[in-house]
Amino acid sequence: MVERCFNKLKNGRRLATRYDKTADSYLGVIHIFSIRLWTRQFVNTS
Repeated sequence: MVERCFNKLKNGRRLATRYDKTADSYLGVIHIFSIRLWTRQFVNTS
C-alpha cells in the first residue's frame, strides 16, 4: 500500500524531477499531492 502511494505521488512530473530547490517547498508539494490523492478516495466513493 505504501509503495502504491509513492508510485502515485511520482506520477506527478514535478515530484519525479524535483523542480523545487528547497526542502520546505518540496515537502509542501508532497503534502498537496497527498491531499489530492486522499480527497479522490472520498469523491469516487458512491
